[in-house]
Formats: sequence, structure tokens, C-alpha cells
Amino acid sequence: MTDFIWNSYGLTHNGKKRKINQDAFLNLPGKKLWVVADGMGGHKTGEVASASIINSLKALIPEQTIGSTVKKIVYELLKVHQSLLDLATEGGDNEIIGSTVVILLARHQYCVCSWSGDSRIYLFRKGELKQISRDHNHETRLLAEGFSIKEVRTYPFAQALTHAIGGEESLYLDAQIQEIKNGDIFLLCSDGLNKEVCDSEIESILKKTAIEESLTRLIELALERDAKDNITIILAQASITVEPAI
Repeated sequence: MTDFIWNSYGLTHNGKKRKINQDAFLNLPGKKLWVVADGMGGHKTGEVASASIINSLKALIPEQTIGSTVKKIVYELLKVHQSLLDLATEGGDNEIIGSTVVILLARHQYCVCSWSGDSRIYLFRKGELKQISRDHNHETRLLAEGFSIKEVRTYPFAQALTHAIGGEESLYLDAQIQEIKNGDIFLLCSDGLNKEVCDSEIESILKKTAIEESLTRLIELALERDAKDNITIILAQASITVEPAI
């Protein structure tokens, strides 16, 4: 059985326009668990929503199998989801209190990527960057329905979320199982990064520098472009420790 050691770093920044950082993250290489949550911008107490997700998963005790641990994660997110719905109802003004979430959980040679909303997870492997998650917003839906990019850009609510924790009646999570290879780098981020820095630029930076330096450079690049939103990034790299028996 192949196992990996993980080297990971996380960083968050308010950006240049927002006084409050509604992002939060969890960097737990010892548990092989990484999370980014982005409180829904423009909504009251978005930072409460993202913090609720992080605090819940921070206390998680992993099970021996990846499947059992995923079930515990979903259970914790269900509790947070309902608590945010209840909190919004108490406000009495139809306010939504929600957050996106993207989660990476690894066990041996496999990992599970889970997400709700438009925070992203990428895989950088052998010099190439690939987005694993699929943004839960109207832009993605319209493109899937056959609208052109030009048409989508004229749609006023293209970036509005279609799913988020606390953002709808039922919890919605996407998930994908991924086999891990030696040297793989996973990047988790809030949309404050990809609003300012395109995928080819992220790929170029990861090709040239180690992950700790890459993390700093990506934040700096977003800030150079005025960083209108909060920015949060986690970079996690896997390295083989035990080769499978022959």
C-alpha cells in the first residue's frame, strides 16, 4: 500500500476592498484534511457561516477508512447547514447566511474532493494544472446548457451561486475520488484568487517555485490587481514514503 507524507501551507488575506474577511481555512496535514470556506459576499454574518464550517471540521476525528470519514464530514456539514438555516430564520428578514466550502481528504493513495459553491480545488501534476471542482453558479449552468461565453457574460447573475452551505433548503455537495501520484500538488482557494489570477498564471507559478513561495506569490499577484474580494489559498503536496511491496 502506497502512503504519502504531506507538506502544506495556507494563507488568507482581506484583499484591498473589503474590511471584513469572510473566508476561513483549515490546514491539517496530520489528519490529511484541508478546507476552504468563503462566507457569501454581500450577506450578513457570512464570516459566521464560514467559521462554523471550519470549527466543525477542525474537531473531526477521522475514521480508519476514507469512506467512513467522508460520512462524518457530511454529517457535520448537515448540522452546520441546518444551524445556518435556523439562524437566518431567527433574523426574520429572509436573509441568507451561507458559505461555500471545498474539502480535500486523503487516505493512502486516494483522496476525496468535495465542494459546494464556487470555491475551487485544482490538481497540479507533472507541470499541468487541472480544475477538479465545478463551480456551482449560473455561469457553469448556462455554459452546460449550450450558451456561448459571450452570451453568458451578458447575463447579470452569471456569478450568483446555485449551491452553498446554508444557502438553500437541502444540503448539496459534489464529490470526486482522485488517485494520488508522487509530487501531486492540490490547490484549494476561494474565488478571490481566480477572479484576479487565471489558471495559466497559477500553473506558471507552480512550475517555477516551491509551494510555500508559490502561495505568497499568488497572493501578491492578486493584490497587485486590486483584489476586490477576500483571498484564501491552501497548497498541499504529496510525497511517497512507502512503496508498495512487489
